[in-house]
Amino acid sequence: MSVRHPRYEKEEFARRGDRLYESQVRSKVEADHYGRIVAIDIETGAFEVADDILSATGKLFKRLPDAQPWIVRIGHRAVHRFGARSLRESV
Repeated sequence: MSVRHPRYEKEEFARRGDRLYESQVRSKVEADHYGRIVAIDIETGAFEVADDILSATGKLFKRLPDAQPWIVRIGHRAVHRFGARSLRESV
């Protein structure tokens, strides 16, 4: 397995990932996959959903070996919880 290196600065990587999630991916995944992980290639917009980061990125790399994956926990502000709250409103 080859070593993958980011091709973008951290700020550009995050900007692209967030933009793609909000503009193209969120509406397709949030209703049916809340709480799961989505890996989005920041160059093509291709994405894969799975229960964990390794599975999501593994599926994405299988389709696109040169992918630059941005990881999002669907419906949450952060991938891992450190006291963060869900984006869903409390009922």
